[in-house]
Amino acid sequence: MIIEAPLSKYRKHNLLIIIAILAGAAAWFYYDGHYNQKFIQEHTLENGKPDSTLYFNQMSPPFMLLGAAVLGIRLWMIKDKKVVADAQGLQYEKTSIRYDQIESIDKTHFGTKGYFIIHYTDGDQKKQLRLSDRGFDNLPAVLDHLVAKITS
Repeated sequence: MIIEAPLSKYRKHNLLIIIAILAGAAAWFYYDGHYNQKFIQEHTLENGKPDSTLYFNQMSPPFMLLGAAVLGIRLWMIKDKKVVADAQGLQYEKTSIRYDQIESIDKTHFGTKGYFIIHYTDGDQKKQLRLSDRGFDNLPAVLDHLVAKITS
């Protein structure tokens, strides 16, 4: 039985909202800084130089679009990220944890704060993996499966 917890819709939608806000603000500021004559006249000093507001509106749109592009690339990179609990163990990104490597699962904060911590050994090293329900959907099912596997 394979249980998957894909990347949460919350995280994906937040990135999309931020991308849309950055692109919209870039378009608005570009228009005000280059084409809106009333705005340009209000924010031009007597010596003909732009004040700080007009200067910001003229210079910031490329940086906002760059930020939107970076977030779009980040969204594309993490869109298929998931946690998988199968018959052999738990897979998360490039980490694979067999059930016999898991020493304990600290789920004291799962009900209130939405995360749990897996304590496991990798060779001679003791490691921890913290998984949050804000990052992944269907994480309670993965947690239940992990608890059932390590207690049996």
